[in-house]
Amino acid sequence: MEDVIKVLLVDDHEMVRMGLAAFLSTEKGIEVVGEASNGQEGVELAEKTKPDVILMDLVMEGMDGIEATKEVLKVHPDGKVIVLTSFHDDEKVYPAVEAGAFSYLLKTARASEIAQAVRQAYRGQSVFEAQVAGKLMSRYRGDSHRHKLPHEQCTERELEVLRLIGEGRSNQEIADELYIGIKTVKTHVSNILSKLGVEDRTQAAIYAHRHGLCR
Repeated sequence: MEDVIKVLLVDDHEMVRMGLAAFLSTEKGIEVVGEASNGQEGVELAEKTKPDVILMDLVMEGMDGIEATKEVLKVHPDGKVIVLTSFHDDEKVYPAVEAGAFSYLLKTARASEIAQAVRQAYRGQSVFEAQVAGKLMSRYRGDSHRHKLPHEQCTERELEVLRLIGEGRSNQEIADELYIGIKTVKTHVSNILSKLGVEDRTQAAIYAHRHGLCR
């Protein structure tokens, strides 16, 4: 008997979820076990339903897809997260992969390609949209030729937060500036301190100024 691949959909656009659910339900061996309209709900459903594959949007209110990917893999490490988004810029691609995304597709992909990516993820095979794969290979080749400075380990979003720390902004001011939650800011700050190898915000601010990261 063929295994049934359990899929969880996480996207804040109802029509996208409906379209994906309708198509995937017609695919043999695939079952949609849940639909979440935001990242936090996605984490909760992942823990509850234990899906094999999670189709994850990146840009959502509250907890975004990058944070949700990290949290989903904490509560359900065996799940394979396939990012399904409209964005392929560096600020989205690298953090998503670093967060643990197994595959990365654009919403311009054909329905059949998404279904195939689900099956490949279930078999342990990653799929990356061509532009995304090119970016990752270029970054890998570049990283292999030189030693990275501490701040070069930070994601684009973490560098934004670091810049604002250097400007003396509070967590709430950073949250307001970047339109993200205060909890997300605190997570970014914690990651920044760890990556820079500093103990507090003051040392992080000094580092930012010393390396010309502030405006």
